[in-house]
Amino acid sequence: MSRRMGYAAAAVALTAGAAAAVVVGLPDAQEQAEATTPGITAVVTRQTLVDTETSDGELGYGDTTAHACRLSGTVTALAAEGATVTRGKALYRIDDDPVVLLYGSLPAYRTLSSGDTGRDVKQFEKNLWALGYRGFTVDRDYTSATASAVRDWQDDLGVSETGTVDPARIVFAPGAVRVDSRSAAPGDAAQPGTALLETTGTGRVATVELDISDQRLAREGAAVRVTLPDGKEVRGTIKSVETVVTPGEGQEEASTSLSVTIGFATAPAGLDQASVSVAFTASQRPGVLTVPVAALLALAEGGYGLQVIDGGGARIAAVETGLFADGRVEVSGSGIADGTTVGMPS
Repeated sequence: MSRRMGYAAAAVALTAGAAAAVVVGLPDAQEQAEATTPGITAVVTRQTLVDTETSDGELGYGDTTAHACRLSGTVTALAAEGATVTRGKALYRIDDDPVVLLYGSLPAYRTLSSGDTGRDVKQFEKNLWALGYRGFTVDRDYTSATASAVRDWQDDLGVSETGTVDPARIVFAPGAVRVDSRSAAPGDAAQPGTALLETTGTGRVATVELDISDQRLAREGAAVRVTLPDGKEVRGTIKSVETVVTPGEGQEEASTSLSVTIGFATAPAGLDQASVSVAFTASQRPGVLTVPVAALLALAEGGYGLQVIDGGGARIAAVETGLFADGRVEVSGSGIADGTTVGMPS
């Protein structure tokens, strides 16, 4: 499902088994110690070692939300595909009366009128206030003052001034929406449940599907690097991670994956939809000593060592290995320091 980039020979993060896989075929330390000072050397470097794993993704506007009619009548208008609809504007019209977009996470589920109280009242009143209507207090109580402001709003919309809010005449979304597609056209008959259109958010995002075993890569708030089709790299942040269960077909078992959504501080210019590569940080070791993986020697007694070049001679120093990444390996051991020269076995 995901395309992996191996930055450290055959392994990404070091385990006892992975270490063995990486250093298979390394020269024997005794043979190397008996050899003359090698002609090729490397220097121990202190650096931040970052192991990344890359997966294919898609740049777009994210998941779509379907909107179905909650009224009976004739569709007289629909927002155009690709259009952005903001608070207070009509998503569509039934019998030429608007169904208006408002902002919030709680769906409209009941008629609001004087005497009602609850979270949905406060959410609606916040919208009414944001649209410029006054004379009421934004709280959990729908009062006669709220009803008066609602009549003013309804007058501006050109609908009956009832002072009550019909849930079929409003749609809540987290923010402005972009019309992705339309399922109906003006003139179509509609009834409750008739599919009308689908919307997305207005900001471009990258989406990646990961195996469930890669959950360690998908941390909300984590930084990632996204490579665009032209090779340009932009930075992104993981906004959400959702577990997706796909039913199996026939005798196949259901599969589970992760859907990762990545947002951008600055959206990539000139692209609405495109295939991208997303580099996740699997492991990071700041300020560690590193050498090229090829500098490692296999010790006869087990473990690994380096051929340290010192005063024109050479000696073997045992080392502990850590993270493998980008062709280098984290090392530590007695006499190993930043700037130490080591041999590169031939």
